[in-house]
Amino acid sequence: MAAALWLIGAILLAVAETAAGEFTLLMLGGGALVTAGATGVFDLPLWAQGVVFAVSSVLLLLLARPPLRRYVESKRGEAPSYLESLPGMKATVLQSVSGEAGRVLIGGEEWSARTPYDGAPIAVGVEVTIVEIDGAVAVVVDS
Repeated sequence: MAAALWLIGAILLAVAETAAGEFTLLMLGGGALVTAGATGVFDLPLWAQGVVFAVSSVLLLLLARPPLRRYVESKRGEAPSYLESLPGMKATVLQSVSGEAGRVLIGGEEWSARTPYDGAPIAVGVEVTIVEIDGAVAVVVDS
């Protein structure tokens, strides 16, 4: 019974980690998982379960968390953000786009849009290319 409770605790901590993103709760969840295994195999008393949890959690926090954080942070810099990936993509005009205003459909999302120049507006239904993102406005040109 105690092993099942530790396992449930480990799962809850791992789920909570998705909101935190610092790997602390994940390491505590790992400590709970180690405790669940040790309790299941050796039928440990409550005080020993606490010791196993404390020792395994501290070891994970000190030994596993720092290299894991370094690895994830090094990988974050390689992938462009969603907004950085938009220039060059195609969009469809939903509401006539001029140098002042308009609406386009980008990957299923409706965006405010404008052209980089004051000229003839781009008509509804025309496929355009995104040249930049200016705040929450897509700057587009006729493809």
